[in-house]
Amino acid sequence: MKRLLNKVAVVTGANSGMGLATARALLDEGATVIMLCRSEKRGKEAYGKLTADGNSRTYLILCDLGDFDSVRSFAKQVKERFDRIDILVNNAGFISLDRQETKEGLEKQFGINHIGHFLLTTELLDLMGEGARIVNVASGAHKTGKIHFDDINLTKGFNVFKAYSQSKLANVLFTRELARRVAGREITVNCCHPGAVATNIGIDRETGFGKAVTGMLKPFFQTPEEGARTAIFLATDESVKDISGEYFYKCRPARSSKRSKDAALAAKLYEFSEALVRPDAR
Repeated sequence: MKRLLNKVAVVTGANSGMGLATARALLDEGATVIMLCRSEKRGKEAYGKLTADGNSRTYLILCDLGDFDSVRSFAKQVKERFDRIDILVNNAGFISLDRQETKEGLEKQFGINHIGHFLLTTELLDLMGEGARIVNVASGAHKTGKIHFDDINLTKGFNVFKAYSQSKLANVLFTRELARRVAGREITVNCCHPGAVATNIGIDRETGFGKAVTGMLKPFFQTPEEGARTAIFLATDESVKDISGEYFYKCRPARSSKRSKDAALAAKLYEFSEALVRPDAR
């Protein structure tokens, strides 16, 4: 018996790695899957893999999570085609050794990993109702993270660890605060640490930098399918249908950092994020 028949799911970063593995698993459970991909070429290649068996429950919609207009366009296209979303897996991630900026001038790891997903999620929320699930793929890196409100774009003293851990702490804080805000609507929001996974997240698409290192470490990493298990579990399993606002690892609740449990910090970040994406509404 397929658990997700008549369910509609959105998976970000669905063109490769854990995103592709997640999309495939949700399809196998009977869901209709909307693939959010930035690259048309890689998106179409992944779409071809997922539809090779003739299934017609897969949709590809292009979106750059580092561009507010693109995120809003994606949400608009989803709303034009579907009347509800049952599952949202915020899987896409970005990491870079050098400091880069999004279209709006945000430091790119914070801008994509947190703000892009914040905007996407809040734009799609009105399509989500009782029983819907939101899963944010965070990381154990959040434990060393700090939200640098005084220099959110890390213009001073940038390094990859500082930037990535900030964005991943933001994922956990967003999970906690959003879970609190939607509790009355019976929507669950959880996040997870996938573990060390061999994906393309650290590889420069233009130069190929990082591919050799990733290749050498691959035998010691989980496969994307293994890394995606906890996100898939949170999106599908009956045992967590009433659990919200939690951090999971290996399909079990796990300990997150003290900072990630700071309710005042989570609320502050939510308001800060809202002001960034909807400045005219304030």
